[in-house]
Amino acid sequence: MKRLLLLALPALLAGCPKPHANGDAPAAEPAAPVASAEAVAAADESAATEKVEFTDVAVIRIAGVLPKYHWQLASAADAQGQRIEALLARPEQPVTLDFASGKVGISNTCNRMGGSYKPGNRKVTIGKLASTMMACADPKLMALDREVGKRLEGDLGLRMATGETRQIELKTASGDVLVFVGVPTTATRYRGQGERVFLEVAARTRPCSNPPGPDKQCLQVREIKYDDNGLKIGTPGAFENFHGEIEGYVHRSGERNVLRVYRYAIKNPPAAAPSPAYVLDMVVESDAAKKK
Repeated sequence: MKRLLLLALPALLAGCPKPHANGDAPAAEPAAPVASAEAVAAADESAATEKVEFTDVAVIRIAGVLPKYHWQLASAADAQGQRIEALLARPEQPVTLDFASGKVGISNTCNRMGGSYKPGNRKVTIGKLASTMMACADPKLMALDREVGKRLEGDLGLRMATGETRQIELKTASGDVLVFVGVPTTATRYRGQGERVFLEVAARTRPCSNPPGPDKQCLQVREIKYDDNGLKIGTPGAFENFHGEIEGYVHRSGERNVLRVYRYAIKNPPAAAPSPAYVLDMVVESDAAKKK
């Protein structure tokens, strides 16, 4: 019985944005892993105690660095140094900025937000933000949207951390200071743009000998293709053993899935390591196998 169809398939094939983006957000990019609690806590503490040094940077470096990371909010303080609690309402899902192709997307707020951006010397300018219009039951999340919208428009002073940890500091005209920790995008991690493909994963795994070991099971996978109208084209091949993993995907026995994934070529992979790498973008379709 079919349980889930996330979006109309033609829209998926047309390259609609990811769940955290909207029309004013960057192009599709597999979802950002949330920085570890330890990393965010360390950034918060270091920013508060001024252990991290930030320096002004030129426009050319800003333009080159911003799109390579998912920027997750680690600390927020007003001009008096007081913590801005309203911006830190979701510590397990921090407000995240994604920059690409002249657009910035803001996620992990109540509504998805986005607008244009332009890097400058020692600053970044963000245009008027557009937003979806979803209402959230939690008043803290509704407040989060307002507080983000008030601060992330217009000219923002920008500095970058001088240490090994990738961090940026944004300063508003009123003196609020927001510190973000950078989590590499998949394109940054794999040093190139991924190829978007659709994979059908069978409901049941099967025994396999690679990777070696007792009782090893492999996903049964085949690639499928669609035309621009969302109709399948060609005849899918037979299911085959899938060696390795699809990053971000957890298989449930008895559940067939169609996945939209990004496939990344890995140059000179370690011995016995799978190549290419696959990263889940979204589950297009999912249904449970019929019980015999």
